[in-house]
Amino acid sequence: MMGKIEFAPTFAEQSRQSFVASFKGYVNSVVETGLSETYHSSLVPLFEDKNGRPPENRSEAAGMIEPHPLFKLWASLTYHSQNLMWQSVNDTTQRTINDQVAAFTALESNPEKQGSLDLADNLEIPAPVRTTEIHRQPGGYWRESRPNDIETALSYTGTVDLYRNAKGMGIGGKIGSDSMGRMLAAIAQKRAPDLTPSTILDLGCGTGEQTLAYKRIFPEAEVHGLDVARPFVRYAHGLAESEGLALHFKEADAASTGYGDESFDLIVSIIMFHETSNRQIKNIFGECWRLLKPGGMVLHLDVPYQPDRMPLDKQVTNHWQVKYNGEPFWTGFVETDIRRELLAAGFEDDSAFAEYESYGPVTYFFFGGRKKA
Repeated sequence: MMGKIEFAPTFAEQSRQSFVASFKGYVNSVVETGLSETYHSSLVPLFEDKNGRPPENRSEAAGMIEPHPLFKLWASLTYHSQNLMWQSVNDTTQRTINDQVAAFTALESNPEKQGSLDLADNLEIPAPVRTTEIHRQPGGYWRESRPNDIETALSYTGTVDLYRNAKGMGIGGKIGSDSMGRMLAAIAQKRAPDLTPSTILDLGCGTGEQTLAYKRIFPEAEVHGLDVARPFVRYAHGLAESEGLALHFKEADAASTGYGDESFDLIVSIIMFHETSNRQIKNIFGECWRLLKPGGMVLHLDVPYQPDRMPLDKQVTNHWQVKYNGEPFWTGFVETDIRRELLAAGFEDDSAFAEYESYGPVTYFFFGGRKKA
């Protein structure tokens, strides 16, 4: 009997991972809230007394807040909580990786498999994925240590709900939940109630949990997932096969997918763009426009931390993530005029959008557009 692709901690491992999530949550809430209160109640008045005005930009705020002992404590705790996260999930990964690779190999070689996996041996991994350990994941996203390796994907999937819950972004579900994909599909249906997609593309699909949601919600659609990280698309393919779902996964760059013109009715991504670059944003939007069928929609979700929504102290702590926590394009992304880039790629003024939508207690940044039929 073929095994199941999953991140499966023991009770002891899950307990440690839950502790790390609570610890990260404490740092993100109690410690960071205290830092914000100190900034507004003490540091800003001192700056105003000296300069006759409040601080005007992130640089001025950083000069005030970064030398403060509470900021140094927050930074240290944030850094080490990230270490603990990877250490705790790696316990599960190392214990189970051989069985998981064997399960993937059996699923991939099954002559009755439902979907497909397309790997590209000559793919050039774009920066910053090629040059950075994103989220400080040891070895980065695309490291391979054995044939048919899925190790980095297995560790990553163990962190997703841990991190989401720690940041107060959780919207329910067990490890491997497809809740984010279901949320995105609900937003798509709300924005385009007349659209019943027959072909769907999930860019930067990662480990595929959310890609599976689109097939469950639109069972008649042909669903494709794409990512530059080979261990991730392997994992995603194995996950789909172990769930009995026919999906098609491809190792490729979201800016150069290799699909034909006007191939998809719905193109989506979740938290991909802040792990790209300014050049990649332009190229990915251009590729989305090329791939989109007339009447189709592009819908991307990412972090809602644009400067006009964030106080200066929060901008400082967000930019710390760029310098020290494996988020090389976080600030670059939130400072980009996304709607302008959509228009430059060909999306029409009356259909392009870059807006915020709340889902439960959390607000996300949604952007994209429709191509006229």
